[in-house]
This record gives sequence, structure tokens and C-alpha cells, in this order.
Amino acid sequence: MRTADFHFDLPPELIAQQPAARRDGSRLLVLQRKNGKTEHRQFPDLLEFLNPGDVLVLNNSRVIPARLHGKNSQTGGKFEMLLLEEVAVNDWWAMMRPGKRAQIGTQIQLQDKNGGATKIIATVTDVNAEGQRRLQFSGTTNLLGELAALGELPLPPYIERHGELPEDKERYQTIYAQPAGSVAAPTAGLHFTPEILEKIRARGVKICFVTLHVGAGTFFSVRTENLADHKMHSERFEVGIETVSIVNEAKKNGHRVIAVGTTATRTLETVARQNSGKLNVYAGKTDIFIFPPAQFQIVDALLTNFHLPESTLLMLVSAFAAPGEELRGRELIFQAYAEAIRERYRFFSYGDAMLIL
Repeated sequence: MRTADFHFDLPPELIAQQPAARRDGSRLLVLQRKNGKTEHRQFPDLLEFLNPGDVLVLNNSRVIPARLHGKNSQTGGKFEMLLLEEVAVNDWWAMMRPGKRAQIGTQIQLQDKNGGATKIIATVTDVNAEGQRRLQFSGTTNLLGELAALGELPLPPYIERHGELPEDKERYQTIYAQPAGSVAAPTAGLHFTPEILEKIRARGVKICFVTLHVGAGTFFSVRTENLADHKMHSERFEVGIETVSIVNEAKKNGHRVIAVGTTATRTLETVARQNSGKLNVYAGKTDIFIFPPAQFQIVDALLTNFHLPESTLLMLVSAFAAPGEELRGRELIFQAYAEAIRERYRFFSYGDAMLIL
């Protein structure tokens, strides 16, 4: 399939610029894959579509304040850095602006949130093929522990406002976030409240977690003409013994596994493809790119947000809408998206949700 097949026009005013008044205050579009029927509901109605024995799998990665600012130690030129991946303590890959001025050997003095100079120095040690810079940090025992005082949340580029709002610190983070490492939120989970999770458990649904640290590549559009030529960015993930046990038992007994978000889906399907359709304990990296036609070995239903045109996320949900078929899934998703646009749903990270059954 071609990248252009996944383009659609979205009115800019439908791109959510801030979260809903309440976490669970979003709308929920429900799509039935078998017949293409849709329902317009509210997010708390999710409970009506869950059955005893179902398993809900969520990504518990925590977003880090990954956007940093600094000045060239010699010239005073300003830099903005977006941390992407921790290689080792104080050793990170990052995107930088302006990148051309960040040559190997450049030293950048980090600033705090008020623009004041700090003792921390970032030295450019390498440049990769994508233009990302590898930074070695000195003046701190561990940069990760300093980010709360130095960094800003890396809000997506389509949220067009200057800087973060006070509520972003809470709302651009799931309530169950634990291991730090993402530079973008696993947004399908932003709708959950403690009360909803409690009600889900009370229905006899088991809740378990995987960890996939979301990279900035999640926002990138596919740049190749043909999907098969696209190289996916890699992201670190981990699946623990409790989740393995719960998911494998559910599949054995014919119960559904419902993934919350494309990141949870990619994690589960990565491991399943390496283990004959079952989960096992695993920690590593994945660059799995799921697009039509594709089969799914673990995930039976998917809760997700509405995604960007020509994004790998849109391609994944299109594949999920009709597993093994090249065209039907895209048609179902595009019909649902057109309906969402007509009904004025809110799109992208802070937007409304979609349940694909």
C-alpha cells in the first residue's frame, strides 16, 4: 500500500489543544469490525463493552520532562534539546534545534526553567543518519534525576501554544504511569480514572501492564512512497511475568485481550511473533511496523485515540480493523474518521477515544 492512501483532511479546530475538563469526559466512538457499525458514546460507557474474563493491557511508561534548553558555552547561541533515548547514565540521543550548529565537540550549558545557567554541560559526541545528536552530560551524577528542575514536558507539535500549562504535568500522564522513559504519552490511557479502573475490575476484568517507552518517532509521518519501504523507529519495552501469565491464561480460555493504545498493541504483537503466538517474559527493543494486511495473534480489541494522517498509528488501526485484508480495514477506519469529523470529535493526544471491537 502507498503512504498517500492514508491521507485525510482534518479541520484544524478539531485538533485538541488542551485536555477535557475531566479525564473521563471524552467521547467514545465504538466501531464493530464485523459489520462496520458505529456508536457514539461517552468514555465511561466503555464498561458496557467489557465482559468478565476479559483482560485489559495498559502501557505504564511515564513521560519525562524531555525538552531542555541551553546555550553554547563559547558563543552563547541558544539550543533546544529533546531527549529521545538514554544509552547509559548521562548518555542520551536527542533531537536538537538548530541542529546544524550542534557539531561534534560542541558544549552546551543547560538552563533551568527560569533561564538561569546551571552547572550541567552537554557535549555533542556523535551524529546519526537521522541528524540526531548523542549528548554526554557532565556536572551531574544522573541527568534523569535533574529533569524535573530542568525540563519541560514534550507536548506534541500539533499542540500550538507556548509552553506547558499547569494541568499538563498531571494530564499528559496516565494515572498508572510508573517507569520513566517516554517522550510522548501513551495517549489512549489518558482517559482512565481510578474510579473507572476500579469499576472495570469489579466487572471481573483483569488489568495488567506492559512498558513501552514511547519515542518521538510516534509523531513522524511515513516519508516513503510505499509502506513496505518504511523503517520504523525502535523503542524499549518490557513484559513481566504477571502480564505473561494473565494474557496467556485468557487466550487459553477463549477470553478477549483488549489493548489500550497502539503502544500496548505493538508490544504484545512483537513478543507473540517471536514466541509462536504466546507471550513470554521479555525486555528489549521493537521496531515492529504493523500495516495492512497484517494478522494479530494476541490483541482482540483495541482502545485508541484518533491519529494523524499518514502516521504509522493510523496504519496500525487500519490493519486491526480488518486483519489479513489489505483494503477493508482502511475503508472502515476512514468511514469512522469521516463520521467523527462530522460529529466534531476532538482529535489526537488530548482528543476523544475510539474502541474497535
